[in-house]
Amino acid sequence: MDVRDTIARQGFVDLGQVLDASEVEHFRGLFEADRRDYPYFWHPYGHHQEANYDALITTPAFDGLIRHPRLLAVIETLMGGPVCFGEIGLRRMPAYEGEPHQQWHRDRAHWPDHPLRLDYVQLMVYLSDVDETTHCFSLSPEAIDEPILTDSASQLRRGVYHLHGPAGTCALCNAAVLHTATTRPTAVERKTVQIYYGHRHRAPLANDSAVPATLWRDHHDAETRGFYGVLNERTRILASAFPNFPNTEG
Repeated sequence: MDVRDTIARQGFVDLGQVLDASEVEHFRGLFEADRRDYPYFWHPYGHHQEANYDALITTPAFDGLIRHPRLLAVIETLMGGPVCFGEIGLRRMPAYEGEPHQQWHRDRAHWPDHPLRLDYVQLMVYLSDVDETTHCFSLSPEAIDEPILTDSASQLRRGVYHLHGPAGTCALCNAAVLHTATTRPTAVERKTVQIYYGHRHRAPLANDSAVPATLWRDHHDAETRGFYGVLNERTRILASAFPNFPNTEG
């Protein structure tokens, strides 16, 4: 599969089961420990979800997923060079007995100066099995040679893709592509990690995720500092108010 051609054709790519069983067990263990040990960092999010967007503060070991070598190599190929961290969200969607629900949206505008119109790219990681009987991630495909339709109903006539797959399934999408969490009546809980990556010379994505000073300021490796060095206002304020926060080594 040529991921660049696929992104150009539909704005996203289903990478399949990228993480093996041991990796799924490891990252799902981090996810569950984060919920158990830091419940006050988890808050209602969207429709029938709870999330922690400060996962690098509570569980810095998620850096191992954020910069997973098999995934980061693909992301850098799509973006055309070194990328930066945007945000990370641990999300949980519990069992549900209500009506099906979707809230279609785009996270930001397309960037026309990029050959694939990519400003920020989102990585979706499934840590639980997802199929047509569970909650899932859904996208509406659009090609780079098609006009951008700002009306959601018009865009949805181009089609809908539901991302299904076993735990370890990953997908990449242009953050500007129309997408939604699809909430379905189900007895199954969905666990996901959603990570955003951008260009190092572009503005920060948002102010949802703070980055520990151990990564952007004090890390011995220049590449690590560069990757985490596009600071959002949330991180700047914390660094200004608490010069050693968040820095577990100081």
